[in-house]
Amino acid sequence: MSSSPAGHVARSTVRPNAETGSRTPLRTFLTAADGISIDSVYEPGGVVYDASAPSTGHPVFVVAHGFTGDVDRPHVRRVASALARHGAVVTFSFRGHGRSGGHSTVGDREVHDLAAVVEWARSLGHARVATVGFSMGGSVVLRHAALHPGTVDAVVSVSAPARWYYRGTPPMRRVHWLVTRPEGRLVARYGLRTRIHGDWDPVPLSPVEAVPKIAPTPLLIVHGDQDGYFPLDHPRMLAEAAAGHGELWVEHGMGHAEHAADDGLLARIGDWAVAQGG
Repeated sequence: MSSSPAGHVARSTVRPNAETGSRTPLRTFLTAADGISIDSVYEPGGVVYDASAPSTGHPVFVVAHGFTGDVDRPHVRRVASALARHGAVVTFSFRGHGRSGGHSTVGDREVHDLAAVVEWARSLGHARVATVGFSMGGSVVLRHAALHPGTVDAVVSVSAPARWYYRGTPPMRRVHWLVTRPEGRLVARYGLRTRIHGDWDPVPLSPVEAVPKIAPTPLLIVHGDQDGYFPLDHPRMLAEAAAGHGELWVEHGMGHAEHAADDGLLARIGDWAVAQGG
């Protein structure tokens, strides 16, 4: 059992085959650093790993879903299937979502969840880890890379906010109603299977504050020009904060997060992450 600051990683019998690099699927519960159980799924994907050159080639992708998602949602499974063409994939449910324990903090303590999952991915024998986050998950992968430097090898943030408390679009005003109002939290719990914690105290490091701390880890920011939640000033703020370190892809006609990320975009994200291995 691991006792690192990232959390406690459930012991696994999954190991790469010495001859072929093949692995077997696994589903387990991990324990985050603050004791929350995190429902996590490992899938080996369609790539055969070269055990003689573990530091190069295809990474394991750790997929961080958006608010109200979970590991079993069809849109999360579709993303996992697309990325599995480029490497192994780990998906998980953030706290307060699906079968994971605890309550959602909407991007704050979720960093603990991601840290535990990244550590688990490493423990399965993968030398390279790429985090791919969507919306809330996009903010979490940025904050994780800043707060846990050197633990991942590439970061992809899709449809993420740059700053907290944004209410400038109707969808985000609805999200704030879900998060801040007692009746909204009831709707989230029983209608969206998402359990929500109270207000932040203190206010966590924002995504735009996190981005300058990510270098030298490769960073890709992806955003649709038809995103109904966060307009284009959000990815542009993130790219500006990266000060030339990160890449920005503005996708024509794309909406918000996993539902809007088509297979072509996911394939390009997979290719980009693989290319970061040199």
